[in-house]
Amino acid sequence: MSLPSSSQGQQGPDATENAVPDTELGLTEDQIQLLRHGQQAVAAAAAAAAPGSSSSRAASRASSQGLLLMDSSSLTALGRHFDRVMQSIQQRLEHLMQQSQIVTLSIYDRAGNLIDNADAEIARYHDIMAQIDELELDFDRIAAIRDIVRGFRQRAEELERELERSGGGSSSRRERHGHSSRRSHGHSSGSGRRR
Repeated sequence: MSLPSSSQGQQGPDATENAVPDTELGLTEDQIQLLRHGQQAVAAAAAAAAPGSSSSRAASRASSQGLLLMDSSSLTALGRHFDRVMQSIQQRLEHLMQQSQIVTLSIYDRAGNLIDNADAEIARYHDIMAQIDELELDFDRIAAIRDIVRGFRQRAEELERELERSGGGSSSRRERHGHSSRRSHGHSSGSGRRR
């Protein structure tokens, strides 16, 4: 999956620089919705931490326009958001698993016979298992989009490093050229003085 070219919108560079339409990323509709919700959550958290910050405004504006910010810092924040969501789901799963074990044990008395209200407990058990199944599906969905975001971030970091190297190389060449010009100028001046 390649990264489409960044879009420049009319809202200003802070909103659309290094952003691409999320519909051009080869994702399913469900994954697009997860990305948008995730980016909105990141923007809300950034706004709460630093009201009026340019980063939170850019994330919020990009999300409302159906764009995904593709710079490494934005993708890192988005990936961390999905990590937190997965951690929350995992905690809920562990709690439900404990509840299912408690219910299973409570269905039988010490003699191993079904208790009087076993039907209600069995229904509760099935409800818990249904919740577990749903959460496991959610966990897999979030894990998939989290991995996709990680891939985008890695490619963004590679591009940023390449830009830094190319920019640094240009600076070094300019600096070397400057030294060479100064040496040549100094040599010519020295020759003139000797004459």
